[in-house]
Amino acid sequence: MITTQSCDVAIVGGGMVGLATAIGLAEAGLKVTVLDAGAQAEASGEPHLRVSAINRASEDLLKSLGAWHLLDTARMAPYSRMQVWDKDGLGRIGFDAAELGEASLGTIIENDNVAFALAKRAGDFDNLDYRTHSGLQRLAFGEREAWLTLESGDMLSAALVIACDGANSAVRSQCNIPLTFWDYGHTAIVATIETAEPHDGCARQVFLPDGPLAFLPLYQSNLCSIVWSVTEPKAQALLNQDDENFSKSLTAAFDGRLGLCKVRSERLGFNLRMRYARHFARHRLLLAGDAAHTIHPLAGQGVNLGFQDAAAIIDTIGRLKNDGKDIGDYRLLRPLERERKAAAQEMIAGMEGFKRLFEGGNPLKRAVRDLGLNLVDRLPLLKTVFIKQAMGR
Repeated sequence: MITTQSCDVAIVGGGMVGLATAIGLAEAGLKVTVLDAGAQAEASGEPHLRVSAINRASEDLLKSLGAWHLLDTARMAPYSRMQVWDKDGLGRIGFDAAELGEASLGTIIENDNVAFALAKRAGDFDNLDYRTHSGLQRLAFGEREAWLTLESGDMLSAALVIACDGANSAVRSQCNIPLTFWDYGHTAIVATIETAEPHDGCARQVFLPDGPLAFLPLYQSNLCSIVWSVTEPKAQALLNQDDENFSKSLTAAFDGRLGLCKVRSERLGFNLRMRYARHFARHRLLLAGDAAHTIHPLAGQGVNLGFQDAAAIIDTIGRLKNDGKDIGDYRLLRPLERERKAAAQEMIAGMEGFKRLFEGGNPLKRAVRDLGLNLVDRLPLLKTVFIKQAMGR
């Protein structure tokens, strides 16, 4: 039977950012509906390939939403140190949470672990309707409300629609919101790796001539998740290698820091592209997370930027509701849009600067980056700024 329902906020996308936003708005007393085209995330079985470096600011958000304690702690890997070095140069830098009196810099967590915990928390609210297998078919906007037609034929009206449906956002496309984008010319290879030596809770990244290689510690002492960004032709060559030869190539690229590497999973490649929506808001519409922006993964800040979007949306929409104002009025959403666009622009510019500085073997660039890394490593005050930035503080 076809149904028509209404809510205050309809969130399209039931991933980490969408569910976090939904929970925060439900806590603020709004009636929220989440439309997830897929199934609810599972947090069991073999290590999942997609992981995130959840910084302390994102951890604080998840704690405030009541979801952090629902995570499977046996599948979480807090990291207290970071090591970064230039393979072809002398530059290197190390970060240690103890320098700030902190227990950790962040936690490596499988994305599905986070999404599963958020979905479980979402079930605690009578005013939050989380619908899986609910794809969006059409979206229309009026002066006082938006109308959503689902693939099932059901209808939904809302005062505000929030698009959290990923980099290839259907909402963004239907609303004809243009993108500024460029292709990094890189493919990120992700896989789960077993190492001969334990990672000791340290996240490591080496800058190679054709892109960065990160080893992120997982919940077992000899397991790491890798993100290896290389040119597209090299990525294809690496993906075509058998496991034994890929493991040898990986060990050599990583300078053997953790001994011999052995692939424990399938290997997947993802083309890297910067995306930046020209509009993060319109009348009765907000974009958040990857629907609004995607960045290079070299600093692992993509999901943390999305959680910052969620926190800002929760704060702004909660205040508008408390003040009895129209939560979908673009004039009232404009300050939020400016704030989030500025934060995304800053992150995109920073990632692009790092990428350009560390790519290639130009002797002058190598000298500059070696000097910069070593200088920051020896200046405690400047180093503290970088540590706090990584932690989201």
